[in-house]
Amino acid sequence: MELASTIRHDGEGGVVDDLATVRGTTRWIQQQTGLASAGGLVADEELRDGIVGVRGAVRALFARVVSPAPPSPADAHVLMSAAEALDRLNAAAARELVAPQLDWPAEGAPAARLLSAEDDPRVRLVAALARDAVDFLSGPEREQLRACHAPRCVRYFIKSHGRQEWCRPSCGNRARVARHYERTRGAATGEGPPRREP
Repeated sequence: MELASTIRHDGEGGVVDDLATVRGTTRWIQQQTGLASAGGLVADEELRDGIVGVRGAVRALFARVVSPAPPSPADAHVLMSAAEALDRLNAAAARELVAPQLDWPAEGAPAARLLSAEDDPRVRLVAALARDAVDFLSGPEREQLRACHAPRCVRYFIKSHGRQEWCRPSCGNRARVARHYERTRGAATGEGPPRREP
């Protein structure tokens, strides 16, 4: 979700891409505390392209998940095909050879980790992002994935309760205000729903 959310509303009616530049990509990598392979990496153009490629595949597959509802309007017009997205995601995940390892201290519970045969931290990072996407898209949370369709919002989100329609309360407020505006404007111009007689 963090990777998909690097395309977001800029607060002024437009869309911003946090990965548009090498500097922005470096900033995003350094903010990702959950990615052990990211520790202290500085992006270059090749790494930025790899991460953006995985994000494009993820967002295309997110659009497939939320279908037949419309995808995020941020990139709906440039989404790659589902087949291309699958190929790109799987190829990125396969770039790092990993083996599961079991750690089990004398006092405590067992824990699994992945042991990598890859020396390049850039390859490890892109592969880890792809594996995280594979885990999400093949897991149970996928069924709760939605595109937020509040005015100006371009995010995907995980629906946390049955009636949730928007990614955040502020998006819900914007959507309700927009609906109210449309109703009152339509009533004033005679284009709104028919008024009920008392």
